[in-house]
Amino acid sequence: METSSKKHQARNEPDVDHFQATADQAEESVNQNGENGNRKTEEQQTQVQEEAVNPAELQQKLDETSDRLLRLQAEFDNYRKRTAKERLELILTASEEVIRGMLPVLDDCQRALETLEKLGNADPHSVEGVQLIYSKLLTYLQGKGLKAIQAKGQALDTDFHCAVAKVPVKEKKMKGKIVDVALEGYTLNGKVIRFANVIVGE
Repeated sequence: METSSKKHQARNEPDVDHFQATADQAEESVNQNGENGNRKTEEQQTQVQEEAVNPAELQQKLDETSDRLLRLQAEFDNYRKRTAKERLELILTASEEVIRGMLPVLDDCQRALETLEKLGNADPHSVEGVQLIYSKLLTYLQGKGLKAIQAKGQALDTDFHCAVAKVPVKEKKMKGKIVDVALEGYTLNGKVIRFANVIVGE
């Protein structure tokens, strides 16, 4: 009977461990809810602050971005124009070295023609042959952009002429001007590839 009474008493007593575990779970749940609530509150405050940005600051940032874009566009336009100019110059002067190397041949043809014309007994066929070769060569080079520099009778221009000698002249109007050309000068598509060697009157 005593044993039965103790078992009955044990069943009637509350389960303290169970209640304690339940209380702990409830407290943990409350803490988690509190943390979640605090986190949501902080996120909401941050969002409100972001939405409350000063319009003047936004306008300033927009102006700075627009200025950077305009500068980049201007730099790109300058780069595009510069590369296009360099490419055009390269195309125009690609054969410069070859043509410059042919100038002595042109000079020899010109000297030969002048010598034959001065000879009284020169063979007309020889003169005609040299003249034909000189004309064809000069025409071909002119088609590539070669042009003789005007010198005789002109005022000395150091951008195109190189004075190699000075000679006295009787006419005052020829003083300081070119009276003779020692070596023809040429330009190629507007660029000087050989200065004209000239004799200037004084």
